[in-house]
Amino acid sequence: MWVLTIDQRASRRRGDRVPELLGALPGAGDPGVVLAFDRTVGDEVQGGLDDAATVLDVVLRVARLGEWSVGVGVGPVDEPLPTSTREGSGAAFVRAREAVERAKRRAGELPVAVVGADGGPAAERAADAEAVLQLLASVAARRTDAGWEVVDLLAAGLSQRAAAARLGVSAQAVSQRVRASMWPEEAAARPLAARLLEEADVRGRGVSA
Repeated sequence: MWVLTIDQRASRRRGDRVPELLGALPGAGDPGVVLAFDRTVGDEVQGGLDDAATVLDVVLRVARLGEWSVGVGVGPVDEPLPTSTREGSGAAFVRAREAVERAKRRAGELPVAVVGADGGPAAERAADAEAVLQLLASVAARRTDAGWEVVDLLAAGLSQRAAAARLGVSAQAVSQRVRASMWPEEAAARPLAARLLEEADVRGRGVSA
């Protein structure tokens, strides 16, 4: 399981953005969500996920908003699961705390850290996952509004020609936005990021504890 702890940066200067963040994240009942994201304390949000692709999607949604630090804790949680993430406990919660504290000490558009089991292949995969997530988050954080317009349509399954017609711009303009947004590179790297997150979990396929 993956627990994400997300902490707002410069909250005193920018005000409380937790409601905005919660509105952008998947909620209870959405695929991959085990413990719905909720405010834990102050300007911090936490949630529990059981799907690596959903973890990646959440990290990139947060990158789009900007001004957050993200910690991903990988591992088991105490069962039975509580109804609220604020009442959760277990290794993944402890590691998420360690991860977000490490992320907060970093610079960049979206500092992100991943902490898994100590030592062994799972720890190596957590470090690899962190590197790829940081790269993808940096790309997403630097994407312009015009780039996001195109990326949203392509991610929804539209072709570049259809996206151009929807936006009322030329196919050449869409092609330029695609190149600048680095969407093809992101789309190609997403499966790798998800696989590394899965392998960072000691229960993941192909990784022993």
